[in-house]
Amino acid sequence: MLLTALALAGHVVLLLWGTRTVQSGVERAFGSDLRRLLGQALRNRVVAVGAGAGVTMLLQSSTATAMMVTTFAARGVLDLVPALAVMLGANVGTALIVQILSFDVSWLAPLLLLAGYVTFRRAPKGRYRQLGRVGIGLGLMLLALHDMTGALQPAAAPAADGLLGLLNADPLLRSALEALTDDPLLDVLIAAVVTYIAHSSVAAVLLVASVAASGGLSPVAALAMVLGANLGGALPPVLESDSTNPANRRVPVGNLLFRAAGCLVALPFLRPLAGAWWHWLGDPRVAVTSFHLLFNVVLALACVGWLRNASTVLSRMFPPPPSASTDVGRPLFLDAGALETPYLALSNAAREILRMGDLVDALLQMLPQALRKRDKALAEQATRLGRELDRLHAAVKQYLSRLDRAELTGRDALRLSDLLEFAVNVGQAGLLLDKRIGRIAGRDQEAFAPVDQEALRSLLAGVAADLRLAMSTMLTEDARSGAELRDAKRVLNEAERAAVRAHLSRLGRDAEAQQASRQFLGLMHDLKLVNSHLASIGYAVLEPEAR
Repeated sequence: MLLTALALAGHVVLLLWGTRTVQSGVERAFGSDLRRLLGQALRNRVVAVGAGAGVTMLLQSSTATAMMVTTFAARGVLDLVPALAVMLGANVGTALIVQILSFDVSWLAPLLLLAGYVTFRRAPKGRYRQLGRVGIGLGLMLLALHDMTGALQPAAAPAADGLLGLLNADPLLRSALEALTDDPLLDVLIAAVVTYIAHSSVAAVLLVASVAASGGLSPVAALAMVLGANLGGALPPVLESDSTNPANRRVPVGNLLFRAAGCLVALPFLRPLAGAWWHWLGDPRVAVTSFHLLFNVVLALACVGWLRNASTVLSRMFPPPPSASTDVGRPLFLDAGALETPYLALSNAAREILRMGDLVDALLQMLPQALRKRDKALAEQATRLGRELDRLHAAVKQYLSRLDRAELTGRDALRLSDLLEFAVNVGQAGLLLDKRIGRIAGRDQEAFAPVDQEALRSLLAGVAADLRLAMSTMLTEDARSGAELRDAKRVLNEAERAAVRAHLSRLGRDAEAQQASRQFLGLMHDLKLVNSHLASIGYAVLEPEAR
């Protein structure tokens, strides 16, 4: 039994390593493209289910899909309803992976290993090299699955008896498997724990299918362990989500609740269902993998209509944190562990740039107050916000500089360049506002003419709206938003020029009017520059021919 257990453990580890290799290769080759696809699909729950299934099949991991979706939903850029729909699709995607891998295509393993190794060693660094990594991972997975089946039929037992021969020879193993067979709830819990430890429901279900095919599990125990694998597969995103923002837990907790509800509904009907299912399909391996797919498809169909209610409950369970912070300049999302996965590191940097945008927005809100009266405390507050903005900017640049550019795909390299450039522009926009508020808040102000006050309010509102659009464009990389931002910049520039021309045509000659004019023109010029810095991301996301 010990040798069989060691061999089985080795093959499971090889399967997990192959899965991780495929996931990292796909993430590095297509991570930004997949994240952008999800960002567009999240606008419709039906499309989101299909996108979640497709992306998860490529990534070989619903956990990776959950991390991408959480980034969008936690910031409120996209609605929680389609984000939950993506996770329902991701569950179907993992079940489809199991279906594909359950076929005996072990003869492909050496071909994939050879082709993957040659591609990885010979191809230039970038997407093709990562595709070689994917080939190696797929080869390892197929090899592990083939050898896993062999490990469950040891040479000491007759080939016809399979695992049953080993059971007769080992009373301890027979007692353990009989305990699993007699208690479906225990089966669910054990499978959930094993799946969480392995961080792979794909590997867990494939292992259950192999043991069931060798006669080691009864139909009831096998199907119960499939339920447990589904439950355990939803745990890693919940336990590993960023705890600093409760909103980050909404999507993974929602997915866990959906799966838990599915398990509770299915468990009472497991015994009659298992007998009929086994009799109908005949092959235990097919019965296990097909039940896994059926469970997730039915779960998706049953829950997709309740997503709005679920989002309301989850939003109340996990409200956003208070906006105030004693140290807003401290980075919250720059996880060093994500640097090995470029698209995740880029997403983390984008989230910190969103926080930089929040500081710029706070400075914009302070500007009208600084114009109303002399307030040295306001000038000090603006200076403090400027310093915190500088800290965030420096942290983002330092974090992104740690990415290995040689391992980036062309798309990720462009994304890195765009984020660095936009971080600089956001920092410059904040610096302009910080200095302007410092100059005007510490001394008495000259009154502007009513028409100039209206022009200034209009320009401020336009810059604030463009700031929100710029942050959304930076996160989603939506070309339509980029074009809208580009057009908004042109409109604002025209409005600024018209306001300045109208002001100059009314300019008086007395000293007081001249002083107010210098203040007004300086403000208008600074706001125009701030808006130009913010609009830079719009040009970055547009296709070259549309720029």
